[in-house]
Amino acid sequence: MQEDVEGGTVIHYKMYRRSALFLVFFAVFSSTLAWDWIMSIDTHWFSTLFGWYVFSGMWVSCMIFTLVILLWLRSKGHFSEMNQSHVHDLAKWMFAISMLWSYLWFSQFMLIWYSDIPEEVTYFVSRFTDYKVPYLVMFFINFAVPFYVMIARDAKRNVSLILPVAVLIFVGHFVDVYLLVIPGTMFNHNVFGWMEVGMFLGFFGLFLFVTLTRLSKAPLIPVNHPFLQESKDLNF
Repeated sequence: MQEDVEGGTVIHYKMYRRSALFLVFFAVFSSTLAWDWIMSIDTHWFSTLFGWYVFSGMWVSCMIFTLVILLWLRSKGHFSEMNQSHVHDLAKWMFAISMLWSYLWFSQFMLIWYSDIPEEVTYFVSRFTDYKVPYLVMFFINFAVPFYVMIARDAKRNVSLILPVAVLIFVGHFVDVYLLVIPGTMFNHNVFGWMEVGMFLGFFGLFLFVTLTRLSKAPLIPVNHPFLQESKDLNF
């Protein structure tokens, strides 16, 4: 907002430098928080890929939310400058990070399955024994759906196709997080019901409320951003 008033590039480069520092901060602490908050649930189990795996799930969920909320805002008359090339770029990110998540899921599974060390395989034994159907369906949704549906260029520009796929993948990553936590806490005694759905919808609704409230308090287009015109001219 200050940049909208003052113009120039001083504020832009200041935020650029701060963003670079934050990337390092987030890369380190997103991994350590994943270890402390989630991986520690399965007491003796560990994976050197786990931090990146959780990070990739957060990343693709962020890209899905960004794409869906921008398309919704455009349908309400905002972001009229947003064209099919912008949609294509965001859909490419959604597709690419889905493939990164899938690669990390398979790499973690394959290495642990191949080495067959008892304290490592217990993580997958519990999930394949008590939660086999949701676990495999979750992987199929998060990998096969974006891979087979969105690999074509035209698919990434088709909003009527992107939206249901984005929502499906988003729900798939909710199930992924659910299965990161529940098998190590409830074991085979858990029953999925309205409490789990309600908690998800409650936190998601609060997040939407805070996000949209903040968006309503300032112009959505940064009028003095140095790359604004370049973005408006994006067309391929």
